[in-house]
Amino acid sequence: MPDLTKIKTGLSKIEALERELNLKQLQINRLLNITQAINNNVSAEGLFNMYRSFLSWEVGIKKMVLFIKKGNQWLSATSIGIDEALFTDDIPRHFHKFASINNIDETDHPFFREFDVVIPVMHKDTAIAYVFIGGFGEEDDMYNKIQFITTITNIIAVAIENKRLFRRQLEQERLKREMELASEMQRMLIPQSLPSKDCYELSSIYKPQLGVGGDYFDFLEFEDGKIVFCVGDISGKGMAAALLMANFQANFYTLVNKRTNLIEFIHDLNLSVNRITMGERFITFFIAQYDIHTRELRYINAGHNPPVLVTNDEVILLNKGCTILGSFGELPEVEVGSLYLENEAIILAFTDGLTDLRNAAGDFLNEQMLYNFVRKHYQLSASAFNDKLVERLGVFTGDQDYPDDFTVLTCKIFLPPVTC
Repeated sequence: MPDLTKIKTGLSKIEALERELNLKQLQINRLLNITQAINNNVSAEGLFNMYRSFLSWEVGIKKMVLFIKKGNQWLSATSIGIDEALFTDDIPRHFHKFASINNIDETDHPFFREFDVVIPVMHKDTAIAYVFIGGFGEEDDMYNKIQFITTITNIIAVAIENKRLFRRQLEQERLKREMELASEMQRMLIPQSLPSKDCYELSSIYKPQLGVGGDYFDFLEFEDGKIVFCVGDISGKGMAAALLMANFQANFYTLVNKRTNLIEFIHDLNLSVNRITMGERFITFFIAQYDIHTRELRYINAGHNPPVLVTNDEVILLNKGCTILGSFGELPEVEVGSLYLENEAIILAFTDGLTDLRNAAGDFLNEQMLYNFVRKHYQLSASAFNDKLVERLGVFTGDQDYPDDFTVLTCKIFLPPVTC
């Protein structure tokens, strides 16, 4: 007669192998399902649900927490069998201890006491996920389970990291496009040509950082022989600054063409900026009006870097005016500067990016150096002066990048006055 004990033993081994093969087939199928879900761009929440279901049903895990890094924070993405009261803010401070798959030793922390094993997921020597596993039974094949859990955790964590990187790439592309649109908008707002006549000449240097900035300059000529020119610096960068600049220019043209006096003009301009920005942004601004017949220069400096006027080898700072525009609904006090230019003169108006320039030693282009330069070269035409200034700045900065937007508007008043 056949040995029944041997037959039963053989059958039990076959059954065990069949169960193990079936389990592995189920695990492989679930891995394929998850891979397909990743290819189908299933949401992060959907992937976490599949992950939790896989560990709970196919692998038989009783306790689990998966932490995913988001920015500088660690977030609990999904869990099995863990009381929410155990999740405390200090848990991530212990993660540095887990550089590889390890058993979790006895610890005083109530959260870590719930688990047997920790599996870190690394990306270029940086942890992007940690999964804590607990509740193993004595008969569990821990080695095979840990291998499967490690595989699926890596798949899920890398998929989530790729989603994050893809979102960041999309955001960078969106920001790049925004910068391009802002740059295009600014190019339309900034004068492409400036007047050069027998009695005056305007010339500019415009260097917005990364193609977009908050600097603004403009000019207008009137039939009665008056010219108006201005320089401003709008707080902020990118599309927001470009949109504010567009609105500011529209208000500037509307108000300046009303031909009111400068005090009324600056009050109205301040009010328009304040209404648009609700006081959350501001503009430093300088505006000058020059009459070619009377040779009178009138100006208001609204918190801007004082332009430099040089005539007869004398340096005059155009610093009279008021506070910045937009921060207050009403300007507390406004003073109009006025002077007569009996001889040829040059006016250098600029934004603070000019004096923020540094040389290789870290020294700033201080204002006294600038004043000395203007006094030395004020007899040049505006365009020749700016060419000389660009040359001098290149010598000063060397290979240093511009730290901020950089704008110069130079106005040359010639003598003697002739018909323009």
